[in-house]
Amino acid sequence: MTETTAVPDVVGVWKLVAATTTDASGTEVAVPYGPRGMGLVSLTGDGRMMAVLIDGRRETPDGAKREYTSYCGNYTFDGTTLVTTVDAASDPARLVPQVRTVRFEGARMILMPPTIERDGVPVQRALTWEKISAVSL
Repeated sequence: MTETTAVPDVVGVWKLVAATTTDASGTEVAVPYGPRGMGLVSLTGDGRMMAVLIDGRRETPDGAKREYTSYCGNYTFDGTTLVTTVDAASDPARLVPQVRTVRFEGARMILMPPTIERDGVPVQRALTWEKISAVSL
């Protein structure tokens, strides 16, 4: 008999609870969206999603740019990879498939975009989400 593994249920509304950027050695090099990152992602049962993330500080330090992103589109999820075909975004550079590796730690979902280079150094972001509703927006 073939054993099947259930795909985790990502449908619902998730709030951002942590965000990190680490280098290849695992050293944290930045905190995406500042020390008070805020975000929501809603994933529907019929494959539609939206995400909004922002530096949630009331004021940013002088000269600091407030980090913000939002996008939406159709998504697929196979249990380990979430791919969104973006059709609207705050940044036109996001109008390409957004691929996220997904893992779960207890009730939390950790999304990891592909490694990028920042100032010539490869870095990896990890966004940790906690489900706040099993019903999507």
